[in-house]
Amino acid sequence: MQLKADATIKEYQQFIKEVYGLSNDRYFSLQDMLTNVERFMTRALKGIRKGDKEKTTLNLMVSLSWFMSMMNQLHIDIEQEVWKRFPYKCSYCGSCPCVCKVQKIQTRQPVTVDENKRPKTIEEFQKMFGEMYPALGRTLDHAGVHLVEEMGEVAEAILSYRGNRNDGDFKNVILESADLMSCIMGVFNSLETNLARELSYTFENNCHVCKKAPCVCSFANIMDFKF
Repeated sequence: MQLKADATIKEYQQFIKEVYGLSNDRYFSLQDMLTNVERFMTRALKGIRKGDKEKTTLNLMVSLSWFMSMMNQLHIDIEQEVWKRFPYKCSYCGSCPCVCKVQKIQTRQPVTVDENKRPKTIEEFQKMFGEMYPALGRTLDHAGVHLVEEMGEVAEAILSYRGNRNDGDFKNVILESADLMSCIMGVFNSLETNLARELSYTFENNCHVCKKAPCVCSFANIMDFKF
């Protein structure tokens, strides 16, 4: 299997399910997956701190793939949820580009959805986020801090849901997951890196480590892996 450069987010999520679904089911709980999302995300942040673009890119892609595994376990169609949250408009001010800071928006504005503007591919979604939240309006360090902030909110939402098991908490997991996706796209825009192209290089032949589908990496090898 190969993840193509013109893949959709949905196709990427399905690719992760087919390649890693079996080992994920055997080895990892939801909390384990969350830990791995955080583990590789913090390694990506180390890359930002050190000015190492390659380290940042590779680790953030692995973190994103763990995130897709987590979405699969929760049966969340993240492409659909991202579009519902960000229909080519900021989810808070309802504008493109975002005017939250300029106009000091204090309350969430109603957002209408124009399905004709919906991006189709990962690359098109990244472009959409670049237009909504231009990379020139922030530093890479700022994008990284925002990413960690949203990661914390996803973790809080999941812990709350796992503790209470109610629909309201699950809805919050969905919303925070969509926000996290926007921040991941934001970091790649700040890096001036085409996420879809990098994913296609990394996953040109099944699992990026063992090259098998489904993945046959041992638990020990998975836990020892790092860039």
